[in-house]
Order: sequence, then C-alpha cells, then structure tokens
Amino acid sequence: MKKQFRIKKNEEFQAVFKYGKSFANRQLVIYYRKKEDQDHFRIGLSVGKKIGNAVVRNRIKRLLRTSFQALEQDVKPCYDIVIIARNPTKTMDYTTMKKSLSHLLYKEKLLKNSK
Repeated sequence: MKKQFRIKKNEEFQAVFKYGKSFANRQLVIYYRKKEDQDHFRIGLSVGKKIGNAVVRNRIKRLLRTSFQALEQDVKPCYDIVIIARNPTKTMDYTTMKKSLSHLLYKEKLLKNSK
C-alpha cells in the first residue's frame, strides 16, 4: 500500500481506538473513525504475538493487505481503519480472508454500495 494510505504512528492507532467505533466477527476486529480533513481512507493492521511467530503474522498481514487492495475502490473515503486479526486467521486463505473483511466493511457501511 502507498504511504498515504497507511496508519503507522502509535498516536494515530490510539486515536482510532479511543474515538472510533468497532465491530467484529470471529476472525477480525475492525475499528474505524471518520476524519473529514482527509480525502482518502487510511488503514492500519495489527496482528498480536499470541497468534504465531513472525512468519505467521507477516503472512496474515500480507493476506489482509492484498484483500484490502481488492476492495480498495469500494471503500468510502475519509476514514481511518484499523484491522486486528484474531486467532482463526492463521489457518485462513486469501478468499476467506477477503470474504471476512468485506463482510465487516459491509456491515459497518464502509463500502460505497452499502447504504
């Protein structure tokens, strides 16, 4: 993902956690916060150490990134989104990861076609 689409600083993550809303399914937790002053969305990924070693965590982040890139044109702008992976994600493949992520985005009306 391009730099302008990423959340990297701890303060930005904490602001989304503190002032944003959250929603979860069995595999993922999503926190989001509307920011009127930006014209595009930004995404932050978090995979805890309890899920697995570095290889497993990096694989999950890679799958989340590619899943999000596939849904990128449908995501509403002006949002900061943080995605936290839960334990079942370590056995998921790309299609189930994308399906789970799109389900969360659809339920929270962060996709352009969901009203």
